Amino acid sequence: MKTVGIVAEYNPFHNGHAHHIAEARRLTGADYCIVVMSGDFVQRGAPAIVDKYTRAKSALLNGADLVLELPVYYAAGSAEYFASGAVALLDKLGVTDALCFGSESGDISVLSSLAEALLNETPQFKQALRQQMKAGATYPQARNIALAETAPELTGRLFAFQSPNNILGMEYIKAIRRRQSRIKPYTISRIDAEYHSARLGSSYSSALAIRESIMEKGSIQYVSDQMPASVYTLLEEAFGQTFPILPNDLSALLPYKLMLEQRNGYTSYLDVDGAFSDRLSNMLFSYTDYPAFCELLKTRNMTYTRVARNLLHILLDIRAEDMEDFRRDDYIYYARILGINKEAEPLLSAIRERSQVPLLSRTADASGMIEQANGQKMFEADIRSGNIYSLLVQHKFGGCIQNEYQKQIAVV
Repeated sequence: MKTVGIVAEYNPFHNGHAHHIAEARRLTGADYCIVVMSGDFVQRGAPAIVDKYTRAKSALLNGADLVLELPVYYAAGSAEYFASGAVALLDKLGVTDALCFGSESGDISVLSSLAEALLNETPQFKQALRQQMKAGATYPQARNIALAETAPELTGRLFAFQSPNNILGMEYIKAIRRRQSRIKPYTISRIDAEYHSARLGSSYSSALAIRESIMEKGSIQYVSDQMPASVYTLLEEAFGQTFPILPNDLSALLPYKLMLEQRNGYTSYLDVDGAFSDRLSNMLFSYTDYPAFCELLKTRNMTYTRVARNLLHILLDIRAEDMEDFRRDDYIYYARILGINKEAEPLLSAIRERSQVPLLSRTADASGMIEQANGQKMFEADIRSGNIYSLLVQHKFGGCIQNEYQKQIAVV
């Protein structure tokens, strides 16, 4: 039995994602495909446009066999934490042979060589990096100059740092190497539009373009050709009931948490330094809505996405001290199932036999299966973030707040 892993957000699932699953299986010769997917909040510092169970079912209907939740501490983290958490989860299952990710480069040798250079920084590189940053260069600028000076053979490959999925791919490779994992990395070229492109194009537009279209048009009919018919049907059924949830839907919740914490400052939260904490406190009463506040807080050295991620860490109570504890404990304490293909029972049996962490199919079983106190803390954060997402849904569309313990995994 051969198994390939994929790490994804599917925000929402589209044609490029279906292509990725099919190519990952073909390229690796895998019998089964495991997807580690972000839950209800994503790395760009925003709620997912549609809930995690609908997104899990979308993947299962289009080639995935098992969808596991990436804990919110990693799903809403930097590229390094995102990759480290996901790779640790796939590795601890004991069945994952390969990890296949999409990249702009499409060349695993290019990404691997750069990842190795960053993983094994020479004293000369570190000195050159410090000199460049002291001279006022940003970290990406300083890194490229330092690599060009100390590893000139990589100069022709530095272009890869210009694209976000290349950078994330390098983090996957670094995480695999750090763990000395048997997982083999593969990459395929993205065939959809540019990651940051907000324009719909062919039938392979970016997830951002699809989200922007739904937000602008207030309808999903204009994106029907951008996703498999099975996914469009799911979204059509959810539209106006639980979907779409957009960044602005955080606007009413966030200022209360910011005001509650203002007296103590915000530096206990992940990635929030003193300068950002002060700026946030000073600008708090200029708050109008979530997206506008992110724009107000961003600077030349802090992007909109990083600002949004910091604010999300505060809202979801994601603490720096906890992340450090989780990292010391090797990142992962459990594998929580979001969805399963009924034909994948042999895969589940193999995981139960080989996994280093418990496989959770029922939320109610977690307290008896997760032994570590830090594992319980991580799981509580996942439950809390799921309930907050349900609160966003309830506030926007009405009805009762759906308790995370009452939700059912997707089965196809």
